[in-house]
Formats: sequence, structure tokens, C-alpha cells
Amino acid sequence: FSTLQECVHLSVGAVRMRAVLARACFRHPGARGVVPPLPLLLPGRPSLPGRITFARLRPPSVRSASTWQEAFLQGAPGKARKAAPGWQRYLPCALAAGCALQAAASYGGSIEKTTACETQSAGQLIDGNAISKAIREELKEQAAQLKETHGVVPGLAVVLVGNRTDSATYVRMKKKAVKDVGFHSVDVTLPDDVTELELLARIEHLNQDPDVHGILVQLPLPKHIDEAKVLKSILVEKDVDGFSALNIGNLCLKGGDPPLAVPCTPAGCIELLQRSGVQVAGKEAVVLGRSNIVGMPVASLLQSMNATVTVCHSGTKNIAQHTKRADIIVAAIGKREFLTADMVKPGVVIIDVGINSKPDPSRKSGIRLVGDVDFEGCKMVASHITPVPGGVGPMTITMLLKNTINLARNSMRLDRIPLRQTKVFEDDAMRVPLEPPVATWAPKSASAPPP
Repeated sequence: FSTLQECVHLSVGAVRMRAVLARACFRHPGARGVVPPLPLLLPGRPSLPGRITFARLRPPSVRSASTWQEAFLQGAPGKARKAAPGWQRYLPCALAAGCALQAAASYGGSIEKTTACETQSAGQLIDGNAISKAIREELKEQAAQLKETHGVVPGLAVVLVGNRTDSATYVRMKKKAVKDVGFHSVDVTLPDDVTELELLARIEHLNQDPDVHGILVQLPLPKHIDEAKVLKSILVEKDVDGFSALNIGNLCLKGGDPPLAVPCTPAGCIELLQRSGVQVAGKEAVVLGRSNIVGMPVASLLQSMNATVTVCHSGTKNIAQHTKRADIIVAAIGKREFLTADMVKPGVVIIDVGINSKPDPSRKSGIRLVGDVDFEGCKMVASHITPVPGGVGPMTITMLLKNTINLARNSMRLDRIPLRQTKVFEDDAMRVPLEPPVATWAPKSASAPPP
């Protein structure tokens, strides 16, 4: 790489260097593998022999070697060689540039001109706010159509116990979102000292209300109330969070009944990937965290899309060994800026689920929100990355709305709106033989009774 850097400072004619680089780039065997973004030498205009511009590698776009060849072979190599009798002394530098170009071609890189001040570019931001807004517009249209054709308005009931400021704020955001898409909203606010029996009675009333299709109990509940018991009291047909044992079980089963509702944050991660054009099938995916809320459901969803999934957790040794080979990383480990740039490979897609506070004296509040990913470092390596805030966060409430309309459709025996794209890129996944049929212990004699 030091030789390559020296190559940048050479003051050579454009015609000379074009021929040398072309020969080195497409005839030298080069290095196989992936290299980080490097400054490469491109020839300037022939009228300015000393003019040098830079280029950078950019993983998201793909160009063929023939495109590069056209760029370097604008002049005839034979004539250029005659014009440069001392071309051999530039060969080591050109070979270094050729190695970098060929390595970039092996992982689908491309060359893009830029100024001498820039050597790297940030990955494409996955805008959760924009994607969330687009999905809500779709849900608004679907709700209007459901009302027009079947006379049903999706209804969501939100139960809030106590006066916690954070819970009240979150509930207020949900109410606004419900109103914006034209759903029916039912608000149940109970005092902090409500008894468990009273809370269970209110939930049972909502279970029997035909206008309510989804029930959400805002957590945490006061300490004198058994949260697990309360959540189990919600009918699975109205489990809008998708955390009931039946919904989670159907989510993990291959070829079984689809879940009536999918956990909101994992579903939001999948929507972000799909709507950003990220191919999942056949890719290596690493999930950081094994929680029941995010880690395990999102791992099941990625696997159902034909990704090869590794789940890393507190008991995983050398997590960086796994993340460095990942094409897709979902970070939900609950540690501030845990994933750093040296733990990932160029071109990786990063979905940051974490939300943590970090001291920041420049802000009025004295803190700022960050994720489980070192955003500033990783964005220079990743091809796609979600910011915090503005990434996964807006998607959680949006997917709650999508679950609500699916539960409403289920109450009318209508098909659900699928989360995953129906077309999965099967050709990109490894073909495996089908599982053998289940063996039977019945004897094979003719006298044996039929199964």
C-alpha cells in the first residue's frame, strides 16, 4: 500500500500511465480477497501531463471489468508504449494499483472519480422515517379499502397503567399514529394502584369487544402485577405484539401456519432490508443479541428468507470473528457503540436496533442518543446502515399498525398482508436434499394393518 501511495505522487504523462495501468490491471494475477477503500491513480488529460485525479472504491455499485478497461484504454497501448521508453520504471507502482483494482472487482466494487480531498465515502443511509411514512400511506389505503368493502375499521386498544413519563410518551405516539392511518382507537388508562383482578377484567372486556382487533398493554407494569399473567390473558387473535407462544411458535416453524402477528421491531428490520433493495437469500447474517423481543425473532425471519444466520450473545467467544464475515448484521445487544469499524468487512449491511444515551455537553439535555453501533466509524465501511435515531425506531410503531390491520383481516377470514416478499432468491441459496420421509415402525408384511 505504501508503494501505491507513492504512485499517487508521481508526475507522469497521462498517455504513459494509462497504458501501464491497463496492462497491470488486467494481466497481473493480483490479490484475491477484499481490500478497504484505497486511493487509486487515474490518468489526467493529455494536455496536462502532471494532472492527477483520484478514485475511490464504492461497494454498493457494480461495474464490469470491461467498463474499467474502456476508461484506461482510451489511447492505443502500443502507441503509448512507444511514447514512453522508460515505462518499466513505473511498473511496480502500476502493479500495486492493479492489485487493488482486481481485488475490488472480485467483490463487486466500482470506481468513481472524486476530488483529491476525498478518499472514502459513507455508506447509504437506510432512512427509517421515509420508509415508515411510505408504509403508513399503504396502510391508510388498505384500511380505507377494508372499510369500504367489508365495513370494518381496524381497532387498536392501548392499556396504560400508572403515570410513567416514558410510557405515557410512547402511548401518545401510538395514539397519534393510529389516528393518522384512520384506525379505531380505544384508550384504557388505569391508576398505579389498580389491582391485578381489575386489570384482567378490563382486558377480558377488550377480548370480547368486536371493534377491537389488537390489544397492547404498555410495559412495564407496577411491581404488584404479574406481567406474564396479564399478557397471557390476551387472546392470541388480538395479540398485536406477536409475543404469544402460538405466534412465536408459528414464526419459527417451517411450512406451518403463519403467525397472526409478527414482533414489531424484528418485522421493522426486515422491512428496512427489503425496501432498501438488500438481498438476503444466500447471505451470511449475524444477529447480536438473543432476546425474545428482537434477537431470536429476527434470526428466525432472516433464516426464513434463506440467509445463513449466526446468533452472537454474552456467551459467544470472539464475536468479531463472526461479524467480520457477515454480509448483514443486526445489532441488538444493548451495549453502547459495541460494533466498531474494525469488526466488519467492507460492504456490510448494518441494522442498528440499539438505543442508548451518551454524554454530550454540546446539547441542551447534556446527552445524545446512539445505538449499539459506532455509527461514525462503521458508516465509512458499510454499504447500508441505519442511523440512531431515525432508523429502526420509527418502524416499530408502524409495524404495530400493520399487525393491527392483519388481525382485523383475520377476524373477517381474509388473507393477511405478508411481511416477507413472496419471491425469495432461491438460486442464491445452497441447494440441499429434501428431508427423508418419517420412518414407520409398522411391519412390512402383508398381514400388517394399514396405517
